[in-house]
Amino acid sequence: MKTHLRTRAFLLCFVPFAVLLMGSFWMVRQLVDSAVRNGLRAELRERQVALATVHSEGALHNSRFLRVAGENSALKAGMVLLRAYPGNDNARRTVEDQLLELGERMGFDLMVVSGPDGVPMAGVLRQSQSTGDRGQLVPLPQAKLEAKHAGMQLLGGRLLEVASIGVDQGEENIGRLALGEFVDLSGLTTPVVLVHDRQVVGSNISTALVSQMKSSLAACAEPECDLRVAGHDWISLPMEAYGDGYTLLSLEDVDKATAPIEARLNVLFATLGLAAVLAALFSSFGSSRSIARPIAAVVAHLRNAVSTGKLPQIEEQTSSILEIRELAEIYNRAAVSVRDSGFRLQSAYLEFVGSLASALDARDPYTAGHSWRVSQFSSAIASALGLAPEDIERIRIGALLHDIGKIGIADSVLQKPGRLTAEEFALVKQHPVIGRRILEGVQGFAPFLSAVELHHENWNGTGYPLGQRGEETPIDARIIHVADAYDAMTTERSYRRGMNEASAVDELRRNAGTQFDPAIVAVFLAIPREHSEPPPVWLHAAAISAPAEVVTR
Repeated sequence: MKTHLRTRAFLLCFVPFAVLLMGSFWMVRQLVDSAVRNGLRAELRERQVALATVHSEGALHNSRFLRVAGENSALKAGMVLLRAYPGNDNARRTVEDQLLELGERMGFDLMVVSGPDGVPMAGVLRQSQSTGDRGQLVPLPQAKLEAKHAGMQLLGGRLLEVASIGVDQGEENIGRLALGEFVDLSGLTTPVVLVHDRQVVGSNISTALVSQMKSSLAACAEPECDLRVAGHDWISLPMEAYGDGYTLLSLEDVDKATAPIEARLNVLFATLGLAAVLAALFSSFGSSRSIARPIAAVVAHLRNAVSTGKLPQIEEQTSSILEIRELAEIYNRAAVSVRDSGFRLQSAYLEFVGSLASALDARDPYTAGHSWRVSQFSSAIASALGLAPEDIERIRIGALLHDIGKIGIADSVLQKPGRLTAEEFALVKQHPVIGRRILEGVQGFAPFLSAVELHHENWNGTGYPLGQRGEETPIDARIIHVADAYDAMTTERSYRRGMNEASAVDELRRNAGTQFDPAIVAVFLAIPREHSEPPPVWLHAAAISAPAEVVTR
């Protein structure tokens, strides 16, 4: 694909800056994201420490309750009675009543007494009937009693944290008392999940989100890990280990936490990016223009040289780029060399044309200087008509070459002192065609072919070799036709004497509109005419033998 130098220079200036700008924004975003993640982890660890402190204080509180409950004499008496009569319902209800009283007073959700062998004997569990209702303690059927003394316990579809203490009567251990509280994750302000062997068993976040997290949490090999859930990045950090494979994990939505910061960053980046891009655009445009403009000037001069054939110099370059100044300097040197070569070539070309005209005129002493005089007359006519300088120059050289075809005509015909026969005149009429054939083979003579071939065409279409009429004949040939006829009539020839100027002028006026372009005749007669030799005062009979047309060979 072709592109302009200016476009390439612009892209080379702008694209690296744009890439650098985008890379800088990306790095800043990554740094901010990393800082936010580290901050979130630090915050989660602080929560972990706070929760551990609260939990330890709660454990101390519960241990005091355990000791108080374990020293309850009524409970001890009931346990002794239940041990003595294990199947007695009254003894079991007595113990359950004591547990209900202690549980309501101390706020426990589970209380179970076991024998010294660890077999549960009686227990109570708090049951709620509706959301927000803490519920009441009710006795647990014998079939639902479990011998869980510490750690986490799933009972009735709800998770409890259990602790226990031995109950002694004197020196004798009469059993064990287990106390439990429901694990209420909804009271925590931070999103958490409780996992057991990497499986989620409780959470304070939406069920749909938990279901999407299960696979990600199960795949975490480390307690601390990053999760991708529902199109958001999350951080998971363990907050509490309860034993038996139960761990409380704290979660944080990184994308949600960073959203306000990213929104501000986006606004900041958009503002800075727009300003930077505009600055880069103007800077790149100016830089590319400073690079491409002088080169474009050189290219424009070269294109102009192709169309005009001239290689002009360019103005002095004030570019600060050394290579551009050197390019302009080298171009100007080349232009000077080409111009000098053109001058030398033109001089040689003009010398060659003059040599051809002189060689032609030298064949006949009567026609010496004829081509030069016709060239002078033709140039004067063209100048008087207001033609452009390049047109005048073309007509001048065409007039010098107008009779070049006579080289192909025998001297016996051209220099015959008497009237030409029809056959001889037919040969003479071939000289325009011969001249065209001669010049066609020489490079650079194409502009003069019409002057050489058509300078004997008449205004009324009776001329030769094509019989063109009026302005069908190019103006070069029409001008040369008048100048050629005037010079032929006013100079000596081998076959007749030359006319005086008055007679020649009368002939031109008489044949204007038939043989000659009347406008060109009028212009020619209005300009001063100088002759290198004084014109004769009489006419040769051959010159007036055909009064309807001026005869020239």
